[in-house]
Amino acid sequence: MNKKPILIVAGEPYSIFSEIFFKSLKKLKIKRPIVLIASKKIFGQQMKKLGYEYQFEQIDKNLSKKITNKTNVINIIDIQFNFKKTFDKITDKSNRYIENCFSTANNLLKDKKAYALINGPISKKNFLKNKFLGITEYLAEKNKIKNFAMLIYNKNFSVCPITTHIPIKKVSSQISKKKIINQVNLIRKFYYSEFNKNIKIGITGLNPHCESNFYDSEEKRVISPAIKYLKKKNYKVIGPLPADSLFMGKNLDTFDVVIGMYHDQVLTPIKTIHNFDAINITLGLPYLRISPDHGTNNQMLGKNKSNPTSLISAIKFLSN
Repeated sequence: MNKKPILIVAGEPYSIFSEIFFKSLKKLKIKRPIVLIASKKIFGQQMKKLGYEYQFEQIDKNLSKKITNKTNVINIIDIQFNFKKTFDKITDKSNRYIENCFSTANNLLKDKKAYALINGPISKKNFLKNKFLGITEYLAEKNKIKNFAMLIYNKNFSVCPITTHIPIKKVSSQISKKKIINQVNLIRKFYYSEFNKNIKIGITGLNPHCESNFYDSEEKRVISPAIKYLKKKNYKVIGPLPADSLFMGKNLDTFDVVIGMYHDQVLTPIKTIHNFDAINITLGLPYLRISPDHGTNNQMLGKNKSNPTSLISAIKFLSN
């Protein structure tokens, strides 16, 4: 098999990721080789505690060694992590380890030695420390990318927030005509390149019911002008649409993607609709990056009760 591998950065070592990773391997038929970037020691100890049995095949950081595709073997680039407990609370002691994992993956992807990146969850509070809004922005900065988008993808219906992890009071100042146009461009380009599909996009308003009967509303000032511009360029966009009724019934069949103005405006309904069956795709990077749509869930650590559906969906999406 000569396919370039999928790199998986495990992320926070005290998250549920190791559990859902082992569960995913049991349920998947791997069509493209996978290389895990993590601490071999902590992953091995967590594997035993959780009751799974896999062999580790250590791979060097240049991927010069042949990568196996055996179902009972985990290819791993071993990144050192000093720890005392197999399962523990999340602290900033894992920050350098996580940084080393991402740096290793980013270098391999920039050198075209790997196909794509999947990363496990991290603690924004501990790892990002208010320097970045999320891993989307962290990787964009590492690759000197200014135009990017966070697409929460399901093959039937997807969403994209114009703003990501910011306080509600800052949303209005952070949306712009240019940002809406750029995100529509990124999304349409992605669907063309991956599926050869000219998609239909719904764009929400910001205010309740898209009311515009007050001075200087965002709908009048920003959102409608962006949509008008896109329509002139023959983009299949409709809006601004009121978010309170947009995610009902036949509307879900009308649009391929809905773009919203802020995080929970679109992520709350898609998680209600798809539960765990959606993945977070970063558009605009020089490589394809996907994150399962869940957090660290430290309170469930070691309980072996977490749902692996989103990671399974991420691996399936890339296993072509």
